[in-house]
Amino acid sequence: MTQEQIIFKFNQFNHTSEFVSYKELVSGHINDTYLIETKEQPYYILQRVNHLVFKDVPGLIRNKVSVSKHIQKKLSHLPEDELKRRVLIFVQAKNGDYYYKDEDGNFWNVMVYINESVTHDIVKNKEIAFEGGKLFGDFLNLTSDFDASKLIEVIPKFHDMSFRYMQFEDSLKSPSKERLELAEESIKFVEDSREEMHILQKLKDTGGIKLRVTHNDTKISNALFDLNNKGLCVIDTDTVMPGIVHYDFGDAIRTICNTASEDEKDLNLVNFNFDFYKAYEKGFLETVGDSLSPIELKYLPLGAKSIIFIMGIRFLTDFLNGDVYYKTKYSEHNLDRAKNQFKLARSLSEKFKEKQINII
Repeated sequence: MTQEQIIFKFNQFNHTSEFVSYKELVSGHINDTYLIETKEQPYYILQRVNHLVFKDVPGLIRNKVSVSKHIQKKLSHLPEDELKRRVLIFVQAKNGDYYYKDEDGNFWNVMVYINESVTHDIVKNKEIAFEGGKLFGDFLNLTSDFDASKLIEVIPKFHDMSFRYMQFEDSLKSPSKERLELAEESIKFVEDSREEMHILQKLKDTGGIKLRVTHNDTKISNALFDLNNKGLCVIDTDTVMPGIVHYDFGDAIRTICNTASEDEKDLNLVNFNFDFYKAYEKGFLETVGDSLSPIELKYLPLGAKSIIFIMGIRFLTDFLNGDVYYKTKYSEHNLDRAKNQFKLARSLSEKFKEKQINII
């Protein structure tokens, strides 16, 4: 992408700024994202949304813009400068939409850049876990009165346990003999976990747990902090869609509470950090707790275990299918990832049992 092309895309949006320079931000794995530096503040984020991954990009952008506007209204009591640091602000395109579609079929959108902010790829202390919990809880709280039925399902069946089991069962039909033998222990764990791992799915399907606006990608790097590591706002809202609170809670826990990376092969190093869990939970409930029903509160720990398990079954399924979805660096990479997540799920159960806390 040349500078001239970047300038052209940026100038399809209603800003009054003079372009100075740009640099690509490489934190994400799906979209192309650029920081646009201008003569005067604010700077901007120019983003190309990957239409090969997301099949309805206009719907995706409508989702995140409408949710952002809703949050802006809820925070309208804040001074304007503070408001722009607490919620993503999208810039309207000259065509009246909030996206520009170029001649190659690519979709672009622009957001106001939040200056003097930082993200964290990993959590190193309980304070970051606590602030992250407050942020993601506050996002759910601020959108609790938004009608989730107005949002499109950006990635159908993304956290659907029955769908993930169906994919797993299909993968057992024709794996290589070698891979089937290597995965024997992990396959047994999946089979033994079937009933427990469908509890939340059944509650969701029967209306026992209501659908809400959920973020669906609550890794800690999608929480924005100020320079003093106090939470500012939630970012990367491409996957905002209807869901249940447990999976947002659980995905954050999955990424915060693993004592090792998800690629770690030495399972002795993979354990569940209960202290980080409690810190995140405290911050989370501090902001969203009053809007959760008793049944939602009861099953938060199971939400954490379920999301850890979903990632494990997805890695295992891809391994049995011959590594067709996730990028791998060696032949057993996906199996090692699956074993890692399953060990983390077991460690979670053990830690809760030690603390005499029920997760179901």
